Amino acid sequence: MFTGIVEHIGTVVDFKTFDGTQSGGQGASVTITDCTPILGDCHIGDSIAVNGICLTATEFNEDTFKVGISPETVSRTNVSSWQKGAKVNVERAVSQEVRFGGHYVQGHVDTVATIVSKEPQGNSLIFGFKLRDAHFNKFIVEKGYIAIDGTSLTVTTIDEDDTFYISMIKHTQEHVVLPFKSVGEVVNIEVDVTGKVIERQIESSLKSQMNDRHSTLNKFVTQLVEERLNAILAPSK
Repeated sequence: MFTGIVEHIGTVVDFKTFDGTQSGGQGASVTITDCTPILGDCHIGDSIAVNGICLTATEFNEDTFKVGISPETVSRTNVSSWQKGAKVNVERAVSQEVRFGGHYVQGHVDTVATIVSKEPQGNSLIFGFKLRDAHFNKFIVEKGYIAIDGTSLTVTTIDEDDTFYISMIKHTQEHVVLPFKSVGEVVNIEVDVTGKVIERQIESSLKSQMNDRHSTLNKFVTQLVEERLNAILAPSK
């Protein structure tokens, strides 16, 4: 679990689509450096969020760590666009001593979004985004949480075409990678898990009730259907 409060900005030094070493796991891997501040208490197998993706440290030294990348992660996130020299947000998993200053971030990226606008407003930056997968638009609400490249942010407004916006204060601009990015670039998106949990619970409850012919909901729907069919089949006068 993470907070979305980025601890440090690291630098990609290597991206392999196939890493045959033991730490590479016979798959894709990424190696990230300039990370001394977060590696002092690191262990093999620890979870580290990199641009919002929960990844497992498979190798590390005093300032560099390597993570394995699954095919699912490649298809769902922007990891394939990381080039040598790219800057990335990094955050260690939450410990008991950490104050929870952002919001509950799983590190399970849902989809990606394209930056469609970037405008200064005073000393803030206003970013506009459009999701690749429209299915997730229903989980984005004004004044709700959203994790963008692992940064906990607040949705300020949403247009009729489902473009959503965030406002980034100067302090945050100096500690995350989003200000380095331009219109047209792609970012990782994790919507607030609360909405997904509620939707799943409602769907499960409705399915259970509809499968129970004695439930109030089943009887109500059955009655409506019968009334509608009777109205359609009734002979006209």
